Amino acid sequence: MKCILMNKNTEVLTVEYDSTLHVFTKIIKIHNIDYAPYSLKKLFDNGHEDELKAALSHWFKGRGIPSFRDHLDLLLAHLGVRAPEDLLDKAFGLSLTDQYWLKPKNENIKYQDINFFEHDFSYAPFLEISLSNTPSIVNEVSLKTPNNTTDGKLKKAWVIEDNIRYLLKGGSLIDGLEPFQEVLASIVCRRLGINHVPYTIEIRDGKLLAKCPCFINSNTEFIPASQILEQEVKYSSIEDFNNYVKILTNHGITKAKEKVEAMFLVDFLLLNTDRHLGNFGIIRDVNSLKWLDVAPIFDTGSSYKITDLQEDTIIVSDEGRFFYEVLKFDDIIKLLPKLTKDDFEKLAGVVEEYRCLLEKYAPVVNSSERKIGLLCFLLERQINKLNEVNSNEE
Repeated sequence: MKCILMNKNTEVLTVEYDSTLHVFTKIIKIHNIDYAPYSLKKLFDNGHEDELKAALSHWFKGRGIPSFRDHLDLLLAHLGVRAPEDLLDKAFGLSLTDQYWLKPKNENIKYQDINFFEHDFSYAPFLEISLSNTPSIVNEVSLKTPNNTTDGKLKKAWVIEDNIRYLLKGGSLIDGLEPFQEVLASIVCRRLGINHVPYTIEIRDGKLLAKCPCFINSNTEFIPASQILEQEVKYSSIEDFNNYVKILTNHGITKAKEKVEAMFLVDFLLLNTDRHLGNFGIIRDVNSLKWLDVAPIFDTGSSYKITDLQEDTIIVSDEGRFFYEVLKFDDIIKLLPKLTKDDFEKLAGVVEEYRCLLEKYAPVVNSSERKIGLLCFLLERQINKLNEVNSNEE
């Protein structure tokens, strides 16, 4: 079918879309390439216009639910679709992370009439299917929802409460502790004055979930670091870090270096193993295309991954991601600036706050006192390590 890729109210590309294969077979006309997804704009600017069609299909498919989502087969069966790609165009490709959508050619549809920032959407059936411990059979599920375009491995669902869009996200099939780590990241960021997405714990149907508000509105979009660094990767942590900071600074983002460093500092404290280039980036105004700021810190659930727990030994992952390289956390922290004495004072009592959080919900996830103690030990150990690094460099 012929359609127009829109960025809010701006026509970007007229294209031919194959809704069976879920690919774009032809770019008919380029209208406003400046308003295209950032990675596509870079391709065009670098003289690779011939690659736009394939890149557009790749970008669009990346908006959907990934094939590795936990219990994906059950979700698709309940939704009555064959594959997650079948959901992509059910609601014009709209999401709650940007303003792109597919407008059928010659149809009089306006962004103001369909976007999910300003219009309610049905979420109860999707929530039941995705996050209930014992999902019941749902006869009718509306596919006019931003839940068609959520990424990541963990089960999740968008809901609306008091006109605010919240994302609910479950834990892994292994230990289900990710919601605790999301909240801990919020606690650490709040204490250190670092911009972040605030997470809280929510219990639904006896299941522990992380809950956070949408940090994008109808005038902004999230551009992940993967798009910003595409075609410019050096595969050297320091070079990629410096290049990324340079790009952000050149686009007017203030204190870019300090803000990116703060994110990796939080990852060190929580031993976050999954800071990939899709879960950090910048926020851009979709009307003026001005880069506004780095995105607040989010998606820190893959923390304190205990790989083995024996009588006298705890084994935890000691490696994290620093752009395109996997490095030991003890090496990553050496690349970051020292905390001040005031910063350490702000962290005083954070271990006990974390312990209270774990103990409050221990019955829900069957956490033992020993495991709670070990998780608190890890946080205290990381704070002490940070203090040691600071002391050694003085």
